[in-house]
This record gives sequence, structure tokens and C-alpha cells, in this order.
Amino acid sequence: MSTDIKVPAMGESVTEATVARWFKKEGDTVKRDEPLLELETDKVTVEVPSPTDGAIESISVQQGATVTVGAILGAIAEGKSGKTSSVPASNPQAAKPVAAEAPKAALAPQAPEKKSDAPAMPSAQRIAAESGVATASVAGTGKDGRVTKGDMLGALAARAAQPTAAPAASGPRANQAREERVPMTRLRKTIALRLKESQNTAAQLTTFNEVDMTSVMGLRASYKDIFEKKHGVKLGFMGFFAKAVVAALKDLPAINAEIEGDNIIYKNYYDIGVAVSTERGLVVPVLRDVDNLSLVDVEKAIVDFGTRARDNKLKLEELQGGTFSITNGGVFGSLMSTPILNAPQSGILGMHKIQPRPMAIGDKIEIRPMMYLALSYDHRLVDGREAVTFLVKVKEALEDPQRLLLDI
Repeated sequence: MSTDIKVPAMGESVTEATVARWFKKEGDTVKRDEPLLELETDKVTVEVPSPTDGAIESISVQQGATVTVGAILGAIAEGKSGKTSSVPASNPQAAKPVAAEAPKAALAPQAPEKKSDAPAMPSAQRIAAESGVATASVAGTGKDGRVTKGDMLGALAARAAQPTAAPAASGPRANQAREERVPMTRLRKTIALRLKESQNTAAQLTTFNEVDMTSVMGLRASYKDIFEKKHGVKLGFMGFFAKAVVAALKDLPAINAEIEGDNIIYKNYYDIGVAVSTERGLVVPVLRDVDNLSLVDVEKAIVDFGTRARDNKLKLEELQGGTFSITNGGVFGSLMSTPILNAPQSGILGMHKIQPRPMAIGDKIEIRPMMYLALSYDHRLVDGREAVTFLVKVKEALEDPQRLLLDI
């Protein structure tokens, strides 16, 4: 008996995904709930588990293909024994080259696989006509060896990933490709699309200020060891910034609002998105109800988000919503930047590198640890006065952290 491997439901707003890589090959033995393949959505990476024990009977969708929720990815022969996979799912680094072998072999002209006389699928023929890649050069995985749309997409992805031929060169660059063409990941394409949409939709403007980090850094130096010993997490800067932002948003509700049609929606809650950089791209998990969280809660959540973001373990619901965002380019050495709004939000705060600079303190010149702050905002909803006032309030809260404790 065969059991279909289907694309699972991945969240209310997610309808399609890209097959990132298969952990198994046809004929491999699998156990129930064992990861079979990885799907990449526009937000997270999702592993598809085996629905039953058995062996992989067929794989109908190859790496690089786009699939919709409920689509059939392959089939498992229930109760059948197969061979042990040479690429365990727990070793993603080892999985990558195997996932790339199928389309690469499909393009090899020197040893083409024996083909069936069955004609290619209409969708595959259409792709062949548009791309110039003959279906005869592609190994078919469909019924009776027919070339499917997935086979063609996999072949095109493999061809695009091959380095572009370069003219002969001499010296140390003689053996290096001058260009390399690699398909964009679904996440990267989505990031590009949404950022450009944000620029095209909102009337974006950025205002700047600077904050003296002496007080916050002094608090960290005095209590970081005790804090970490008691709570099991390091005392960072993000907790102070998140609490300062919430305090400012309470006084300036327009920056915590969004435009929907001809209406302004004011949010009476404070869900703060925190930008996290990963190898796959930038993701923005959301801290819910930050006004009800302690400094400890914020720091623990930030560490957890960072770890799971890098391991592709964030949940879809953790990346949705948000009323305001914070991004910290300072961790990469950025001294100043103009962050782009995370639509439909009306404001995003940019943190930057802490740089010792000479400052006039009263009648003296002192070296102080200074940070530039940048607030990008939607000028359709937020006036300049509100934006400047917001940054001043954040600055005051950070330069005198006791204000946060006294709620003033």
C-alpha cells in the first residue's frame, strides 16, 4: 500500500513553498515522523515528516520546485524495507550536495539516462519551449518515465547554479570563475519584494539623534555577573531599548499605529519586532506585549529568537504581526543608517555602534560612549514633531534608566 507525501498546511498566510532539499532518496527506508525533506516558505523553513513506516517509493517533486499546500511530493510504500540513506536528515551540511545531484545528473549530456517513449508532460514541454532546454536531455521521474514540470525546474535550477564560462585568464585568477549565477531563495525574493513595496507605499522619512550610553553601560558593568548567575542569561542592550521604545510609544500612539485604507488603526498593545540576521536573510520575530515583560523576559526571548532563527526553527506565528520594529546594525559596525519600514508598521528604530566621542559636558570636554539613533517613520501618519519627540524620549530613558523604573 502506498501513502502520499503531501505539502502540509504551514500557516494561514502561507499557500506555497519551494522544495529546498530532500533528506532521502528513492528506495530509502524511513520511519514515521522522520524528516523527509525541507520546504522553504517566504518566512521559515519547514521539515516534512514521514506519515508512516516504509520505504520511499517515488519522489515526484525535485529540489527547486514550487509547490502548494496539499500537493503530492512523493509516495511511501508502507511496511516495505529499503536501503539506509547515506544522507541522514540530522546532518544538513551533508544533505546539501546530495540534494543538488539529481538536477545536475539530469543535465549531463555525456551519459543521459535511458528515457521512456512516453511524451513529456505538457507543462514540461512549455518550460522546454521557453527555456531552450530539451526534455530529451532531462531524466523523467513521472509515471512511465515522463518528464514532469518538477524535472524541468530542477534541471533549470542546476543549469543556473553552474558558473558562467569565463575567458581565459592568467595569474592567480586563471582558475577562478569570473561570475556565478545562483537562484534567489524564496526568503530573499520575499525580502526584496516587501522592502520595495514598503518604499513604494509609505512616505518614508528618517530622523536622527544620539544617546550617551554611559548610564546603561555602567549598569551592565555593575550587575552583569549577578544578573547572569541569577537568570541564566547575559544582560544585553536590547532589553533597555525595548522598554524605552514602549515607554515612548505610549506617549506617541501614532508611531504604534498603521494605515488601512482610509482608516488609522491605533494599537493599544506593544508587539515589538526584533530584526535577526541569519545566513538565509533577515527575519523579524516578534516580542508580544513587551509592556508586560520584565527586562529578564526580554533578554531571554532575544537569545531564544537568535538561536532558533539561525537554526531555522522559528514558528510562522512568531514572525507575524508586530506594531513597531527595532534593528541593530551596530553589531556589524554600522555607525549610521536609515532603516526601511517593516510594512504596515509606521516606525522602526535603528541602533548603531557605540563609539567613544568627545562631548561637551557642562564646561568640560569628556570622552563618552555615544550611539546614533535613527527613526524611520511613515510621514503619512507621523509628523516630524512626533518623530523627533519619540527619539528624545528614548534618549532620555536610556541616559537615565531610573525613568523606566519610575514610569516617567
